[in-house]
Amino acid sequence: MKIGLIGLGIMGKPMAKNLLKAGYELMVNDRNQANVDEVVAAGAKAATQAEIGETCDVVLTMLPNSPQVKEVMLTEGGVADHMKPGSLFIDMSSINPVASKEIAQVLEKKGVEMLDAPVSGGEPKAIDGTLSFMVGGKQEVFDKCKDLLSAMGASVVRCGDVGAGNTTKLANQIIVACNIQALAEALTLAQKAGVDPQLVFEAIKGGLAGSTVMNAKAPMMIEGNDKPGFKIDLHIKDLNNALDCAHTVGALLPMTAEVQEVLQWLHNNGCGQCDHSAIAKYYEKMTGIEIGR
Repeated sequence: MKIGLIGLGIMGKPMAKNLLKAGYELMVNDRNQANVDEVVAAGAKAATQAEIGETCDVVLTMLPNSPQVKEVMLTEGGVADHMKPGSLFIDMSSINPVASKEIAQVLEKKGVEMLDAPVSGGEPKAIDGTLSFMVGGKQEVFDKCKDLLSAMGASVVRCGDVGAGNTTKLANQIIVACNIQALAEALTLAQKAGVDPQLVFEAIKGGLAGSTVMNAKAPMMIEGNDKPGFKIDLHIKDLNNALDCAHTVGALLPMTAEVQEVLQWLHNNGCGQCDHSAIAKYYEKMTGIEIGR
């Protein structure tokens, strides 16, 4: 099975390396030549997008948002124009599920199957190959590709037909964002009340409030570490997609809208490239309290 991967950013690059470790023949493409060179040094072959479409059995994308996926796949002369009937497209980007369905409809006319398979876990889990995949598409297509996705992730779950993967990812991103905001608020309260936030974290992480989000982000807030594992600007993109989808289907997302405003404030104040745990900076600005310091 020959695999092509387009998109070698923070997530795509380590995911490509894990495919190579699993023994897959891999062709790669990215606008950043340094990223391409690094993955080629690990065993991949550099290729144009047209070459990937023409020669690969499975085309993977890991791109920022819906417009980029549509540009790569659907523009005249794009990858879809070069794919053979019977080949497969797996979009691992986090995009609007409405866009996933639109892309799948175009590909179906060309005899190309599609899965939408966004991931959760950020850069650390992309590096160690323990991402969680949320997949939408036909059961038989999913069954054929589960081992491929398992080379990059510890959890691979089919959630329904095309679009279900990205709907699940939007639900994931809502929960993560709201948890991070609640955590920042709670640790700010502790600091303001004269209680050590580190001790609060130690005391509550094993109880009902404990979560993977808390374990990952509380130490970062306390240390003042905002090195991105997942950038604020990317979370803004995901929550915009969630709100757009909600407006389309008639769902109410008031908490999502609130945390989105906080993230947007951070973007406007120079923190868009910081880790989303930098929500704590919003509370620092509003209260003058620096968590852990």
